[in-house]
Amino acid sequence: MKPFFVAVALVATTCFASAEAWLTDYKAASAKAQAEKKTLLMDFTGSDWCGWCMKLDREIFNTPQFKQYAKKNLVLLKLDFPRKKQLSAEEKAQNKELAKRFGVRGYPTIILLDGEGKTLGELGYMEGGPKPFIKEIEAKTR
Repeated sequence: MKPFFVAVALVATTCFASAEAWLTDYKAASAKAQAEKKTLLMDFTGSDWCGWCMKLDREIFNTPQFKQYAKKNLVLLKLDFPRKKQLSAEEKAQNKELAKRFGVRGYPTIILLDGEGKTLGELGYMEGGPKPFIKEIEAKTR
């Protein structure tokens, strides 16, 4: 019986992990948001050097409550500007162009778009965990 439960747990974990994955391709994320009629959450981040970005990941994005909310309501797009980690030339160019287009001046900057690409609002780090952050997303996407 034990191997069966282990297998079920592995499958459930794998399914949950893939559903919450962050995309890095803007065109693919936009198409997915439009097709699924979801909000596109773009996270402009300095993942390996920005303290507030790491705090946002730890206190909000990596919580079960946010992951569950995102799975139902959001397409997640990470637009990273790391200092240590290497990105492809295409990803660097895409992220730089999008930061310019959306007027990003600091990190973290969260921009919400509807399925048609219309800007719904902007967020940054917020104290209090996922609950007030989700409430703010909902206020901007109504």
